[in-house]
Amino acid sequence: MRKALIGIVLSFAGAAHAEEVVIAALGDSLTQGYGLPVEDGFVPQLQRWLTAAGADVRLINAGVSGDTTAGGLARVDWTLTPDVDGMIVALGGNDLLRGLDPGQARGNIEGILQAANSANVEVLLVGMEAPGNYGPDYKSQFDRLYPELAQEYDSLLLESFFDGLVDGDAPLDPVALRDFFQPDGIHPNADGVAKIVARVGPEVLTLLEQIKG
Repeated sequence: MRKALIGIVLSFAGAAHAEEVVIAALGDSLTQGYGLPVEDGFVPQLQRWLTAAGADVRLINAGVSGDTTAGGLARVDWTLTPDVDGMIVALGGNDLLRGLDPGQARGNIEGILQAANSANVEVLLVGMEAPGNYGPDYKSQFDRLYPELAQEYDSLLLESFFDGLVDGDAPLDPVALRDFFQPDGIHPNADGVAKIVARVGPEVLTLLEQIKG
């Protein structure tokens, strides 16, 4: 009787585990949690937000500081392990900091989306908004690559990683938002991450719905 009971408990535990969705967050230092205690980073804060929302999901932090879209493409295949059901793709910030060709960024992100499609993995694509100092043509090319690729590959889209820090269509103003950034003015602090997570979280819930389909 005792063995039978243990078997029943283990079978339920296995069923519950099988229902857990695994999502990899492929990104750069913003995803990795640069400059913050581990628990204050983007992925841990998003994990807590999702758990509080009742989502049975496990996030994998696949963020690497300094990574460009090319770096993300180079490691996407080993990020997409068999247990990964979905992926958050948040890359492009370092391409912008280096002034890299928007065409290269487009090709790299397209390669990531193609790899996800081949693995039957649903994607939430998180964009980056180019500054104006590279000129209007550069900004136009860079900004539109995210919505165009999301539409082409039927991916969910959040137009900017920093959407949670601004109201509506207002531009990102680092001076006005300095209380939410670390001293470098590039990486959000723990409070800034919390605001970002509050915006990203509902999009990830939508991603979960697509995964469970």
